[in-house]
Amino acid sequence: IHAKELLPQGFPELKNDTFLRAAWGEETDYTPVWCMRQAGRYLPEFRETRAAQDFFSTCRSPEACCELTLQPLRRFPLDAAIIFSDILVVPQALGMEVTMVPGKGPSFPEPLREEQDLERLRDPAVVASELGYVFQAITLTRQRLAGRVPLIGFAGAPWTLMTYMVEGGGSSTMAQAKRWLYQRPQASHQLLRILTDALVPYLVGQVAAGAQALQLFESHAGHLGPQLFNKFALPYIRDVAKRVKARLREAGLAPVPMIIFAKDGHFALEELSQAGYEVVGLDWTVAPKKARECVGKTVTLQGNLDPCALYASEEEIGQLVKQMLDDFGPQRYIANLGHGLYPDMDPEHVGAFVDAVHKHSRLLRQN
Repeated sequence: IHAKELLPQGFPELKNDTFLRAAWGEETDYTPVWCMRQAGRYLPEFRETRAAQDFFSTCRSPEACCELTLQPLRRFPLDAAIIFSDILVVPQALGMEVTMVPGKGPSFPEPLREEQDLERLRDPAVVASELGYVFQAITLTRQRLAGRVPLIGFAGAPWTLMTYMVEGGGSSTMAQAKRWLYQRPQASHQLLRILTDALVPYLVGQVAAGAQALQLFESHAGHLGPQLFNKFALPYIRDVAKRVKARLREAGLAPVPMIIFAKDGHFALEELSQAGYEVVGLDWTVAPKKARECVGKTVTLQGNLDPCALYASEEEIGQLVKQMLDDFGPQRYIANLGHGLYPDMDPEHVGAFVDAVHKHSRLLRQN
């Protein structure tokens, strides 16, 4: 079947597919670029849009999510949009209360403390129906993008979601969540399975709604060593990719490239490159050449400029980008930061980063 026939009806034709081609490992005329947290507080218009609303109310408003997703694209010639949402809408849909505390971040008033707390969680099969607002936001945004660039959907990986649900918020050590792994391995696996069972229909639903690529955020990979990662994170990361792809086929939906971003997971790059994802995202602590040696030629790499490099002068940003592009090479590569943008960053410098990627990657190909 021709991929066009599988397009959900009524979406505008895609004008710039550079990001998707790079994700699939096809040749591109230049290196595509987008930024994690590109829809964020570094933009004054984001702060204005968000000012009046509670964070999760914003997430539940398709209009607001659409507006926030499009804001960075009005300013910068980015090659992809990523839907404005949050990874913690999944624990919410499982019945946990989550609030966003200004200046502190997410907070779970009643985290999972005992094994029997798992009984409080809703059936993962109902999660997708609880998250219809995300699907609506994706469909609306895909329409309003008018085919300018592809739209990325996303979710948090099981281990990362588990850390929040057990810790009750952010943590510098993840000692409570890791304590579960050591003291309650069975319950930990049970929770990770529940999360996986919730994530699969959620991600498939995002594609059905119009997402053209998916990124899984294993933001807390770095708290695990290789053994714990291979036991409690990697099997579920693999399972998500395998099951999402199978479900898309069964639903008659065209396949979409999937990206795995395991922050500080440098020790697992080889395993991640064989986990069923087309793209492996890298944080800034990984040397591009070493990463390429490690993952081989079968996956696309994404990343990995230190976000703090955007505090440098525009001229220096250009030099850093040039070096990064040299190290990654022209093909099978998507430029990005090694983590999200920070709220105090100058939008002009984000623009300088995007322009430098486009300019230098075109020059690289000519030489």
